[in-house]
Amino acid sequence: MKAVVMAGGEGTRLRPMTANQPKPLLPVVNRPIMEHVLRLLKRHGFDDTVVTVQFLATLIRNYFGDGEELGMNLHYVAEEVPLGTAGSVKNAEEHLRGEPFIVISGDALTDIDLSDMVRFHRENGAMVTIGLKRVANPLEFGIIIVDEQGRVQRFLEKPTWGQVFSDTVNTGIYIMEPEVLDEVAEGEVVDWSGDVFPKLLKDGAPLYGYIADGYWEDVGTHESYLSAQADVLSGKVDVEIDGFELSPGVWVAEGAEVDPDAVLKGPLYIGDYAKVEAGAELREYTVLGSNVVVRSEAFLHRSVVHDNVYLGASTHLRGCVIGKNTDVMSGARVEEGAIVGEECVIESDAYLSNDIKVYPFKTIEAGAVVNTNVIWESRGQRSLFGPRGVSGLINVEITPELAVRIASAYATTLKKGSVVTTSRDVSRAARTLKRAVISALTASAIDVRDLEVVPLPVARFHTSQSGVSGGISLRTTPGAPQSVDILFFDERGADLSPAGQRKLERVFSRAEYRRAFPGEIAELSFPSRGVENYSHELLRCIDTSGVEEAGLKVVIDCAGGTGSLILPSLLGRIGVDVLTVNNRLDEASPTDTLAEQMRDLQRLGELVRSSRADFGVRFDPVAERLSLVDDHGEVVDNERALLVVLDLVAAERKSGRVALPVTTTRIAEQVAGAHGVQVQWTPTATDELTKAANAEDIVFAGDGRGGYVLPEFSRTGDGIAAFVRLLGLVARTRLSVSEIDRRIPQAHLLRRSVPTPWAVKGSVMRAVVEAAEGREIDTTDGVRVIEPGGAWALVLPDTSEAVTHLWAEGPESDTAQRLLDEWAAVVEQAEG
Repeated sequence: MKAVVMAGGEGTRLRPMTANQPKPLLPVVNRPIMEHVLRLLKRHGFDDTVVTVQFLATLIRNYFGDGEELGMNLHYVAEEVPLGTAGSVKNAEEHLRGEPFIVISGDALTDIDLSDMVRFHRENGAMVTIGLKRVANPLEFGIIIVDEQGRVQRFLEKPTWGQVFSDTVNTGIYIMEPEVLDEVAEGEVVDWSGDVFPKLLKDGAPLYGYIADGYWEDVGTHESYLSAQADVLSGKVDVEIDGFELSPGVWVAEGAEVDPDAVLKGPLYIGDYAKVEAGAELREYTVLGSNVVVRSEAFLHRSVVHDNVYLGASTHLRGCVIGKNTDVMSGARVEEGAIVGEECVIESDAYLSNDIKVYPFKTIEAGAVVNTNVIWESRGQRSLFGPRGVSGLINVEITPELAVRIASAYATTLKKGSVVTTSRDVSRAARTLKRAVISALTASAIDVRDLEVVPLPVARFHTSQSGVSGGISLRTTPGAPQSVDILFFDERGADLSPAGQRKLERVFSRAEYRRAFPGEIAELSFPSRGVENYSHELLRCIDTSGVEEAGLKVVIDCAGGTGSLILPSLLGRIGVDVLTVNNRLDEASPTDTLAEQMRDLQRLGELVRSSRADFGVRFDPVAERLSLVDDHGEVVDNERALLVVLDLVAAERKSGRVALPVTTTRIAEQVAGAHGVQVQWTPTATDELTKAANAEDIVFAGDGRGGYVLPEFSRTGDGIAAFVRLLGLVARTRLSVSEIDRRIPQAHLLRRSVPTPWAVKGSVMRAVVEAAEGREIDTTDGVRVIEPGGAWALVLPDTSEAVTHLWAEGPESDTAQRLLDEWAAVVEQAEG
């Protein structure tokens, strides 16, 4: 006996889950509903099966193929237009001639005993046997009334409670004799229960109803979809679960990685190659698809998560469905009944209320509270670029595919035959992604000079050389080992300007990538002596006079990063006594957390004290920034270190200007002014500081976060150059770092961040301006309100996160705290 699986339904009630995939492919415990149906047919001997398809038919064909993997023989019959339940089977008539056949829905979960139903059909000599099931609420189904022998007496489609005379409903499972198809008009919309069966009953044909004891669930609503998952996990339905039972009710598939400190309260299912981190809690009836990542402190209860989903730290999911390839970022909450379609991004701390539907390819902004369905609005990412280039989680947000596309977009903004440098830090992720970048560039007729693993300042230096049009460098995001930054340089080695970023984004969004003809595929070369050339030019430009005579002794920490490729040999040429730690390329730890930085700085301080060194510095892993330890082994915080270096530079130069961001303490004006040097205040963005440093009279720039620009050598941030310059300054001034620090007044600068949804940032800033009426304001970046006497407060919305930053400075801490509280209250009231 052959089988017909009806798999043409759109499943409109299940949208957005079915917006981009047919209902039969919806996974139930990580297998499509239709696969459960096919396995049931196989178990009862129905090897030869016809599948009727219509909506997104290709996806079903591609998934199941010819049925060989299931040990079945599948034939597909497509409907050009919907033909109804009977019309679609009639459309497959050529495969069904001459013998009885069974018809079953491909989108209902069941374990009904089909063999016993066939026996019942044959024993009663039925023309049609209809599978029936007793249900508690029959209103949504067609009721069929049978006599004691099972012969059908009456049909009633979608009754009201006043018409309910039975609780036996039509399951859509039929066994039929081939002559039944003679009753179905070809090429017309015809239904079994509405058209064919009532006519056969009227004609006296033997129609029987088989009341099944097994499980049956019409997965037609979001509620029934979730309950079907729970029923499989509870053992209420006899289907195969792919995996092994780690403990009673806790199913884990092949390759899944579950930390012993994760909390698992079954029944639940963890798909193949999923990863569950320590501290995550998975509660009853949770289902994770393949390759799902659940970060620490995440909480899931009665939630179904489809394949390739990323769930960030402290996410909270309850009674919801998350579509495949979706990223739910840290702190986001998705409540009961909410459905998120495939390939969405739910940003940090977003909140999705009960029963919300988010259709595929949408982005919910950080901190947003969503109370209505998101169907048409794209709510796309505000910008591809953030404060650190293009950043994101490795193989979640930043994939090799994305690297190829964005490098292709960058190449398209350049002329064919242009030269671009590529470089990376020590991490495997950066190495992998750089290969993708190089492939895209050369395929777009861009010659590539691959500098391989070098400090970021070295990469910028070589990009600024003549004949080079730009560069791409990849590094692990500072303080976030799971993330990566793709940095784009212009021809000066500086970060790509906002205009250049917008140009790249336009090409990227339109996917209008230029490709080279076969004869134009570009060259890949590996320049030699890159580090040596950088060192030579650095020592030519930076004044190191007096260092050897001063007999300086310093301790440097290379942080296991790329600085170890250059610093020891460079300092040997200067003639300084150096103790070096972490002088290696640490592939396993390409970045460090704030706690690790402070731990290493404390150790550095101990080494400075014990070795009686003049000072110590710790570089970040790409040698772009440095932290300072004084001669007593005390850590000098970055803002204070900026003032120390500023004092030294200004004392030696005695003229010119220094560029500093507006968030810097105004003590900087006192320090610079005492030596006849002026301060130019700049916006906080890195490219703004770089732009200001290009002016001829700028003698120094710093960002207060360990980044320094030495214009005599480079117009971009360079930790190595800053350190070499500091050596010369300290040697010539004959003062220790602690002595220089002590002569600088103490600053009273406080900072706070206030969460601010994107939708209200504009109104918040308007409220700040209105509240500042009558007082002096500065709008270089954000709104800085200046009080009589020089105290000030700055309100600055973040460009990439849903927060507003506030700074306040006064002659003493109490004044700064009062100002900070005052303006934080203005921001919070404006949000409300």
